[in-house]
Amino acid sequence: MEEDLYRNAREVAVEQFGHIIWLRALIEWSNVCRNDCFYCGIRRSNTRLPRYTLSREDILACCDSAWKLGLRTFVLQGGENPPAAQALAETVAEMRASWPEAAITLSLGELPQETYALLRRSGANRYLLRHESANPSHYARLHPAPMQLEHRLACLHELRALGFQTGMGMMVGSPFQTTDDLVADIRLIESFRPEMIGLGPFIPHPDTPLGNYPAGSAERTLRLYAILRLMLPGAWIPSTTALSTLRPDGRTAGILAGANVLMPNFTPARQRAAYALYEGKNGVAVENAAMLTQILEELDTIGYHV
Repeated sequence: MEEDLYRNAREVAVEQFGHIIWLRALIEWSNVCRNDCFYCGIRRSNTRLPRYTLSREDILACCDSAWKLGLRTFVLQGGENPPAAQALAETVAEMRASWPEAAITLSLGELPQETYALLRRSGANRYLLRHESANPSHYARLHPAPMQLEHRLACLHELRALGFQTGMGMMVGSPFQTTDDLVADIRLIESFRPEMIGLGPFIPHPDTPLGNYPAGSAERTLRLYAILRLMLPGAWIPSTTALSTLRPDGRTAGILAGANVLMPNFTPARQRAAYALYEGKNGVAVENAAMLTQILEELDTIGYHV
């Protein structure tokens, strides 16, 4: 049954994209965050974590390295920090000027509408904001007040109105999540029809209030990749690092279940370990060129290329 599901999803992905996987250069811009989400290792209250924010020079060097290795999309991800995000617009504008053909994706959390607009004018054209749960009561058990699902969804609509290609998604197996919650997530994604879907298993971090809860299921995550591929054939769906943290073949398993994007990490090595959203993040110590060689070899074994 599951193999039939994966095969059907894979066939739909191949119809849309061929046996091609797109690479996105992930740059973890900053682990400074104003929020205190109960599951996240970079939450404001985690005083054990050394904090950093990449400089303009660091970011441009990461982009240059990725470009020279053939990647054409840069993904700046970071904690929610509105003043720093506004200041980041200057660097985004320089990225756009230096690599006019690149796609620039941001994942910086909930920001004021005027900051989203500034980042869009500066040259960013994609934004990922995971909704985390379509059930308001479940959302409230993962986030402190005054964070509200209603505001997050409003941000997603603002991003789309500004012309961003927009992404949403959730953790699979997060604490207190029920099957009904996941069904609500699927229905929300179907209704919003995002261009990108960020989906991975929950992995606990010990320095959080939910650090003692079990990790989510890699197998259930793969089933959701397949369901969402069948639902939205043209969506960009990454096979996430969290999945490959739970199982060694996670990267290729995600692709064989319908994913079509991989996001190798180009964050400087000295900061990469400090972007600790969860425990045991895979690939922290791998250098860029070696990482790409490994990805190409893995894809070749299953008949795909980048």
